[in-house]
Amino acid sequence: MTDIKDLIQPDRGQDAIAIRLTTTAEFESLAKSLSSGQRASLKGQRFEGTPGTVGIVPEGDGFFAVGGVADPENLGAYCLAALAEKLPEGTYRLADREPGAAVFGWLTAHYRFTRYKDDEAAQGPRVLLTSQVGRLPGYIAEAEAEMLVRDLVNTPAEDMGPAALEAQFERLVKEHGGELKVTRGDELEQGYPMVHAVGRAADRKHAPRIMHLEWGEKDAPVLAIVGKGVCFDSGGLDVKPGAGMRLMKKDMGGAAHAIALAGLVMGAGLKVRLHLLVPAVENAISGDAFRPGDVLSSRKGLSVEIHNTDAEGRLILGDALTRASEEKPELIIDFATLTGAARVALGPDYAAMMARRDGTAYALIEAGRKVEDEPWRLPLPDAYREYLKSDIADLVNAHSNPYAGASVAGLFLDRFVEEGVDWVHFDTFAWRPFPKPGRTKGGTAYGLRASWQMLKERFGS
Repeated sequence: MTDIKDLIQPDRGQDAIAIRLTTTAEFESLAKSLSSGQRASLKGQRFEGTPGTVGIVPEGDGFFAVGGVADPENLGAYCLAALAEKLPEGTYRLADREPGAAVFGWLTAHYRFTRYKDDEAAQGPRVLLTSQVGRLPGYIAEAEAEMLVRDLVNTPAEDMGPAALEAQFERLVKEHGGELKVTRGDELEQGYPMVHAVGRAADRKHAPRIMHLEWGEKDAPVLAIVGKGVCFDSGGLDVKPGAGMRLMKKDMGGAAHAIALAGLVMGAGLKVRLHLLVPAVENAISGDAFRPGDVLSSRKGLSVEIHNTDAEGRLILGDALTRASEEKPELIIDFATLTGAARVALGPDYAAMMARRDGTAYALIEAGRKVEDEPWRLPLPDAYREYLKSDIADLVNAHSNPYAGASVAGLFLDRFVEEGVDWVHFDTFAWRPFPKPGRTKGGTAYGLRASWQMLKERFGS
């Protein structure tokens, strides 16, 4: 993961390049304070104070920078991201203000995925000085969590299989403590039969497993975080076309979110009893693959008729959510790259969120607005439960009509969560097809910071 620990430094009056922030409305006033040569330089750069734009102003033997923002007095998460991306290597400080929440975007703008190839075009570090370093660890931790999600999702399936996800659990235990239990291979048949059925076609190197990490005081409120860990999805016997398979290394994006959120919870010492569960499989094709028409048993005791082997993520989540429910949690949050229907509905910039309780949904939406990670609520309508009816089993894993795909998938998961449990489901893309300042193309987190903000408000940081 990109090393960011040195990008934010205490301001002790050392030499630094100034950054002056402005808006479109205020730019004319700023321009009047500059020399004619400086105004000409900005005009040549077509800088007019538009949010996200950057200008370089010559001054003596050096320069200072100007950045366009929407509101200099209320800097959001990504207000400084364009500056961090476009400015040359050096040490900077904001003129007359502190960065606050904008530290997050300054840090994430430095992200590069370089596991397999050096980024020869990358600039050196842009260090930001602040007198409020002691107030910023939360933003730094969130940036590290975001970058962890990016690294995990960007890594190809050969190097990010079930064993690699298990290694992430081992890292969490090493850093924060806790108790880890891993159930692998044929052992899954007894307690997690749907995880076993989906993952059994993979070779031994990518054998299926479920990781269950417990952390925190035993008498604290129980928080369960669950993530879909399909490390590669061929579609199974209902094989995907080549174009549909191209990005399926990201089908473990839900697991990446869950691991990153759990790290934030443990790192902050949140007063909860955490249960982190990730079923990890490869949905492969072999003579042992589960088939359309099969009826699978589940940990819940429900039987599931398979209509589509490419609707496998909800199967492994079903067993994991059942196990999470057994802990009588105050809250369950799950993350999954579950449906294309959610992307059709919301595009790539919003996580689809479904929740049983209105209060929890509203809290997540408000929390997301505060940190520029707003989820969008989709319904769990009783009217569509009939779409999951089977002639020979308790339910089907995929309905046959083209309607409400994301919500129907959510309704399938709902059957495996104990009645009365406060449950939230994120159908996240985990991928950014187009870059924005501070947000590179590739793996990315959606709903992670909204969830973390809500958890801090609910359980206390």
